[in-house]
Amino acid sequence: MNLYIGNLSYKATEEELKAFFERFGTVSAARIITDRETGRSRGFGFVEMPDAAQAQAAIKGAEGAEFLGRELRVNEARARE
Repeated sequence: MNLYIGNLSYKATEEELKAFFERFGTVSAARIITDRETGRSRGFGFVEMPDAAQAQAAIKGAEGAEFLGRELRVNEARARE
């Protein structure tokens, strides 16, 4: 299951994001979206978790949790249109 992670600190790294979500289960990938021109974080990213039950636990546990000084927004990612 792919999770959308919003309100990320601009200083967050993909490794830190992955480590944060590994407390809820297996994380197969963590990506932070960056601006194409500046390379700076855009403040959101995605975490891929292969187990749907663990992903649901991550949504419940991480929504509103503090990560690097900011409250995370976490939900299931919608498919791109």
